[in-house]
Amino acid sequence: MTESADRENETAKPAQQQETSDQNEIYGEDGSIRQDYLAAIGAAIADRDVLFLRDQVIPLHESELGDLLEAISGSQRQALVALLGDDFDFSALTEVDEAIRLEIVGALPNAKIAEALGDLDSDDAVYILEDLDEADQREILAALPFTERVRLRRSLDYPEDTAGRRMQTEFVAVPPFWTVGQTIDYMREEEDLPDHFSQIFVIDPTFKLVGGVDLDRILRTKRQARIEDVMEETRYRIDAEMDQEEAAQLFEQYDLLSAAVVDENERLVGVLTIDDVVDVIHAEADEDIKRLGGVGDEELSDNIISTVRSRFSWLLINLATAILASWVISLFDATIEQMVALAVLMPIVASMGGNAGTQTMTVTVRALATRDIDIYNAGRVIRREAAVGLINGVLFAAIIGVVAGLWFANSSLGGIIAAAMVVNMLAAALAGILLPLLLDKIGADPAIASAVFVTTVTDVVGFFAFLGLAGWWLALA
Repeated sequence: MTESADRENETAKPAQQQETSDQNEIYGEDGSIRQDYLAAIGAAIADRDVLFLRDQVIPLHESELGDLLEAISGSQRQALVALLGDDFDFSALTEVDEAIRLEIVGALPNAKIAEALGDLDSDDAVYILEDLDEADQREILAALPFTERVRLRRSLDYPEDTAGRRMQTEFVAVPPFWTVGQTIDYMREEEDLPDHFSQIFVIDPTFKLVGGVDLDRILRTKRQARIEDVMEETRYRIDAEMDQEEAAQLFEQYDLLSAAVVDENERLVGVLTIDDVVDVIHAEADEDIKRLGGVGDEELSDNIISTVRSRFSWLLINLATAILASWVISLFDATIEQMVALAVLMPIVASMGGNAGTQTMTVTVRALATRDIDIYNAGRVIRREAAVGLINGVLFAAIIGVVAGLWFANSSLGGIIAAAMVVNMLAAALAGILLPLLLDKIGADPAIASAVFVTTVTDVVGFFAFLGLAGWWLALA
């Protein structure tokens, strides 16, 4: 073959590889799984075409397989897992909703689960195990080798939503008196090491953390150099019982790729890596958004009964607050009878106040979650939000005052609703920031309760201000 032909052949290979990659792409332009791909997988499951399924499913990344599991029906999931057998990638279960994960795991014998977990990283294995009943956990752990069982049990013993639950117990640790050459040889020859790592930890004989060395530093240092001479003190060590959200904030603040996790005696027990932290950040943000909407830990895969149960309690509280607002309106029924226009304009005042309060509340809850607001800047932020509420109140008061005055040919009515708008917008701004701060101060989650209380304040203040001013004006007239 000529040199020109060789170059032409080498040029053709990437194009062929790209064509194959495009053919295997499972997502459409909108980011969802292609319908023709789902139809083909469904047909293969129905026909029990194992060869086709292995060809199409096994090459998928765990996140892609997770999306596929969420897109197909429950019966198809069970059949797919059964047909793939030992080739099913259990790490995909960390990418699906809890209900789907429990559905798949619940249909498998514990011996099979134990066998599969033995091939996973400890953090992924714990993620799957923590949702199971204690009896199932004990049976599965009993079927694992002693070392793996101890590692997983240690992580499960830490409280939920802590760094200890999210850490990976596989790590590389060496004594400070080793040389760089010894460390490199150890990493090359030792089989029981993590598949991926970016940092080597240094420990003393009692397993207490002394420091750490990044891999790039190891590779650029001569073999005869001692580890203690090239290591750095691990400043950003994470306590195993630290809340996972606080640990994620450390990663964000100091741009960490990994961090050592230590127990109460400063002994190294695991490592927290950036991939787990990204999952934590996503989960915490998702949780805050859901709680602001009063839907708790609801997931798309939840059934109707659990979804109703999740939403009912907060809707019941909303009903109580709505009754309170209606009671305020009933105090001014005589005033409304004298001027029907008040009934038409009331929702405007309450709605504007509710939306303004929600804006302030959302910013405040997020700032509390990211620790951007504290005792030192809270006063300044409160003053800013009060000023914003007052200015917006004046601006929208002018607009609605003119509209109402022209609509009902009554300039006095325009002035009344304008004044009520200023009062309610200011009250909304103050409620939107003060209520979350108060709830956080007393230890309650502001993301859960703020929305209900802020809406109550804006409704009650809005109706009371508008109808009260209207009653006062009618009394003078």
